[in-house]
Amino acid sequence: MTDGSKKAQIGVVGLAVMGSNLARNFARNGHTVAVYNRSQEKTEALISQHGGEGDFIPAASIEEFVASLERPRRAIIMVQAGTATDAVIGQLADAMEEGDIIIDGGNALFSDTIRREAEIAERGLNFVGAGISGGEEGALNGPSIMPGGPQSTWEALGPLLESVAAKVDGTPCVTHIGPDGAGHFVKMVHNGIEYADMQVIGEAYQLLRYAAGYSPAELAQVFRDWNQGDLDSYLIEITSEVLDQVDAETGKPLVDIIVDQAGQKGTGRWTVKAALDLGIPVTGIGEAVFARALSGSAAQREATGALPAGTLQTLKDLGVDREAFVEDVRKALYASKLIAYAQGFDEIKAGSEEYGWNVDPRDLATIWRGGCIIRAKFLNRIVDAYDADPELPSLLLDPYFTGELEELIDAWRRVVVIATQVGQPVPVFASSLSYYDSLRSERLPAALIQGQRDFFGAHTYRRVDKPGSFHTLWSEDRSEVEV
Repeated sequence: MTDGSKKAQIGVVGLAVMGSNLARNFARNGHTVAVYNRSQEKTEALISQHGGEGDFIPAASIEEFVASLERPRRAIIMVQAGTATDAVIGQLADAMEEGDIIIDGGNALFSDTIRREAEIAERGLNFVGAGISGGEEGALNGPSIMPGGPQSTWEALGPLLESVAAKVDGTPCVTHIGPDGAGHFVKMVHNGIEYADMQVIGEAYQLLRYAAGYSPAELAQVFRDWNQGDLDSYLIEITSEVLDQVDAETGKPLVDIIVDQAGQKGTGRWTVKAALDLGIPVTGIGEAVFARALSGSAAQREATGALPAGTLQTLKDLGVDREAFVEDVRKALYASKLIAYAQGFDEIKAGSEEYGWNVDPRDLATIWRGGCIIRAKFLNRIVDAYDADPELPSLLLDPYFTGELEELIDAWRRVVVIATQVGQPVPVFASSLSYYDSLRSERLPAALIQGQRDFFGAHTYRRVDKPGSFHTLWSEDRSEVEV
């Protein structure tokens, strides 16, 4: 607690677990923190349980909260995205003065952030959309933070955010991403990559559990082993922990007790929708989102469970060695993970160009190395890739990653084929491989599609041997005219 003579350097509105933990993180790092929640009980609970961790100024109203902040006032909103966010922003703006800063630390849709910043700027205030990744643990012990907004706000916020962010090799996992909605856009795509990353881990588990016959406890050790190499990452680490967990009530592996319906809060869907608008194929992320949606279609799955499967085979039928298959699955997982990151960075590049944000992909790889859910060892390689070529057209063209894919491709193909033969779904493994093959193909069936489009809609086509656009008179003498 603090005495009434102090002012807070930062304030947090919304004291559910994420907001409470973030407030505690600021306090633990020596900052006086103003805290407010619409339900006074949450404010009182924070002070009662954690008030000894640092200096807090509890407030009973928005006006009291704003009055307790030093100028320029800096208030982080940690409330549910949507109308609740707009309501709190309006309340803060009414109580604040010119130059003060409102920071939305939730998972907001980037287009909403663009709108909000424009509205707040008209009132002489600053608005920052900041992506915060790392979950409850990250909020408390050091998240990865992706703030957008005006460059001037970074000067007022940077030191505060750097003090609470995760650190890797002494470098804080936070940087100014770009104007208006850039921070929330990048956080959105980060979450989309997270969807794909989790799904490919799930597909690896599914194959090894139900095609290769490994138990959850055995797979826990497999994932622990994988976490010592190229796949070293937070998600692989926690996968081994989940697979090792035994349900206290039944004595069965917890993973067998959990209902196989995955939830989602919207950022994955937003990533795919934005990619469609930008014309960027994020097939791995898209299939991961669809896989979650399908998992939740309980009635449909129950009704279709007896659909014919055709002639299925086993690994034994196919003459596949189990241990060799484990290594092939590891390689397929790694390759599909590379595709997910490459597609995510492609979308960020396209978004940056579309909205004039000038996002530096090297910065993103740097701040994602710690604190966030997709933190992984190989992000250091992505930093190196953009150091070597800041204009890299695709991560897959970096010599290191090209070399990795050369080592992975044959195993990746084998896994996708075997998954089909044994009847196990691998939507991200398979779609990522198809994406990779599409990239490297000399000719795609798009030529035929353009011919079809010209036939039924006179949409024209271009030729490989001369410039210009052309149309064939399909319903007449089928001669070609330049248009």
